[in-house]
Amino acid sequence: MEEKPSVLPEQSRSAGFRTFVLTLAFILLAGGIGYSLGKRDLDESAGQKNTLSPLVNVDTPKDAHVNFDLFWQVWKMLELSYIDKTKVNSQQMMWGAIKGMTQSLGDPYTVFLPPEENTATRQTLDGAFEGIGAQLGMKDDRIVVIAPLKGLPADKAGLLPGDVVVQVDGYDTAGWSVPEAVEKIRGQKGSSVKLAILHPEAKDLVDITIVRERIEVPVVEVTFRDDVAIVRLNQFVETMPHQWEQAMSTITSTSSPCGGSCDGVILDLRNNPGGFLQGSVYITSEFLTEGTVVIQEFTNGRQEVYAVDREGILTSVPLVVLVNEGSASASEIVAGSLQVHKRATLVGKTTFGKGTIQERKELADGAGLHITTAKWLLPDESWINEKGIKPDVEVADNPETETVDEQLEQAIKTLKAL
Repeated sequence: MEEKPSVLPEQSRSAGFRTFVLTLAFILLAGGIGYSLGKRDLDESAGQKNTLSPLVNVDTPKDAHVNFDLFWQVWKMLELSYIDKTKVNSQQMMWGAIKGMTQSLGDPYTVFLPPEENTATRQTLDGAFEGIGAQLGMKDDRIVVIAPLKGLPADKAGLLPGDVVVQVDGYDTAGWSVPEAVEKIRGQKGSSVKLAILHPEAKDLVDITIVRERIEVPVVEVTFRDDVAIVRLNQFVETMPHQWEQAMSTITSTSSPCGGSCDGVILDLRNNPGGFLQGSVYITSEFLTEGTVVIQEFTNGRQEVYAVDREGILTSVPLVVLVNEGSASASEIVAGSLQVHKRATLVGKTTFGKGTIQERKELADGAGLHITTAKWLLPDESWINEKGIKPDVEVADNPETETVDEQLEQAIKTLKAL
């Protein structure tokens, strides 16, 4: 087992993140896809321009043992015989073939992205988009809502965690990948999209029309209640460390409602789809003095250990972490690590269960490829993929009681009892 070199404390609060985990959720903020990705290994050096020549022959790998005669036979038949010649596009056919190659693996997180889709994934890291404000994922081979983002169009329209998106503008989503669903649902501010939704436990579809808006999601929000600081972390994006530092300054300030000394902290990770892997280490290090945060395990069994890498300022304050079905990926690393180390009490519902890591490859002509290359394990080496993390105190939130947050109320009660 290899231990990953720690980031120096003075560097860690401002360093850009290189390694990220694929949020099972593809955030429909801008019609973009909110990925958290794996290690960013660029195929081309910075500034080098790629061009894509039409139908360039590339040598077949010697160990491939694949005869492409059938492929070209079908290609020629489509070119010669398909009724609508306007739809026979060599570029689109090639992209479609590559998509089929990745889809053959049966892994919704290993995907090929044509240039437009790949650009959308990068744009979401900027933090402002046009879209419906929901997180999409894949469960049981269907497109599902991981969580609507609070107060945004999807949430206002009544989308719920676990909703199955059966149709988009009349088109059945069966067989779609998450990027394909995102491409159909995204759009400009002021335009609308009609979704046929199957709510959890329901038998009948519900049609929901959502008007897209410009979405700006605050990364970190801090509120206070009864000398308790409530820190809501919405996503792990590149700007997160700076905003987190501001939140910590607010909590520890003598001018805060706590007078700089709160009785406890509630870290709210509900509906947080995850993001940068290093971001999960950064947040967890705020609450632990030492120890393993997460373990990355590769196909050959080799492991890399990511440990606490900086000096946190909330290492002894009583801590409760709020989680739900929309807490995924990097959020699960933070919650799970703090639970394993017995540093925090988890309150809410079982998390989503996303335990794999992807690498992002930049390809010719602006296309992209995301490949699942490893899985991540909690400090006790447990793998939560497709199982999630069970909270210490389980409580559901009643969506019909808009003025009461049952999970938050329980979190405060639990914190006071610590």
